[in-house]
Amino acid sequence: MKLWFIIMHTVLITTGCAFIYLSTRFAKLSFVNYLSKSKFLSKFAICVGMVLALFGIISFAIGYINAIVCIIYLSLIWIFTDIVFYIIKKLTQKDFSYNLTGVIASVLTISALSAGWYLNHNVWQTTYSLTTQKELPDLRIAMFADSHIGTTFNADTFAKHLKNIEKQNPDLLLVIGDYVDDDTTKENMIKSSEHLGKIKTKYGVFFVMGNHDKGYRSSLKRGWSEYDVISELKKNGVNILRDETILIDNSFYLIGRKDASERVERLRKRKSMDELTTSLDKSKYMIVLDHQPADYQNQAQSGVDLVLSGHTHGGQLFPFNKIGKLIGANDFIYGTTKINKTNFIVTSGISNWAIKFKTGTKSEFVIIDIKKDTD
Repeated sequence: MKLWFIIMHTVLITTGCAFIYLSTRFAKLSFVNYLSKSKFLSKFAICVGMVLALFGIISFAIGYINAIVCIIYLSLIWIFTDIVFYIIKKLTQKDFSYNLTGVIASVLTISALSAGWYLNHNVWQTTYSLTTQKELPDLRIAMFADSHIGTTFNADTFAKHLKNIEKQNPDLLLVIGDYVDDDTTKENMIKSSEHLGKIKTKYGVFFVMGNHDKGYRSSLKRGWSEYDVISELKKNGVNILRDETILIDNSFYLIGRKDASERVERLRKRKSMDELTTSLDKSKYMIVLDHQPADYQNQAQSGVDLVLSGHTHGGQLFPFNKIGKLIGANDFIYGTTKINKTNFIVTSGISNWAIKFKTGTKSEFVIIDIKKDTD
């Protein structure tokens, strides 16, 4: 909740500042001066009306959250453009039209957000190669997180992404939470679960819950509950791990954790890493599935070999992509890192929550190849 509190207040303040700045920029445009006859009140009304109209049009087209993103990006890029033109003016002693500044800022904003739309709505494969000194047959893991079914793709497109994953011949598929969210329809949830159950792997599909899988709105408004999700997944042969450990092929452990939101937001108990690993054979390879990357020290101290997470969406939007780590909500944002002997991987997600742009990362599924170190 701390993260959401900070995000909400930061967004509100930033959006207010963006509205004010854009209004001052619009006020310098020649056609605004012409329409207002340079009268302050008329100019003020026109500029505020322009910003509100822009916000309203984008909200109608792709939702108010994405409208906020667009408004903030336009203001930031316009600030950058103003600074560049100011420096050029000082160096060349030449004046530039504010109309030109506005056009360039608009073009750059449209270009940046178009790229962000493309990076969000297309899915790439990211591959990692790891080694271990433990006795382990060559293992290929496929994983994804944050599908938020219905945001950038429906159940049918999800099936196509699963086919692309299947083509990589993984030994198992790990789903690291936020499979669905409040805006996922029950029909999409059921069909996606059926598709997930059809993917062919050696050891099967394993799933841990994320904060959105439980939902934030009531089950009556959503049309489904977290127990419906669990039921549909189980019906289709998906293995759900909720603070549970399973030994696969007498070779490696999967340790599936309840989401951190169980403890933080819902006051439910979640087992510690010590509780989950005390009885395990530490000579075997241990893989932790934990939706939120927020327990790294305890995980490293427990001696597990690999921790897989999502949740952060890879930072989502530049230049805000490091906020989660800066405020201590996440231990890591994206990619791979290592603490002691434990490898950590955080994926940017195969899709996205309500925001339809990724300007600081891209959508992906992950392939992890683990081989025994022969050196």
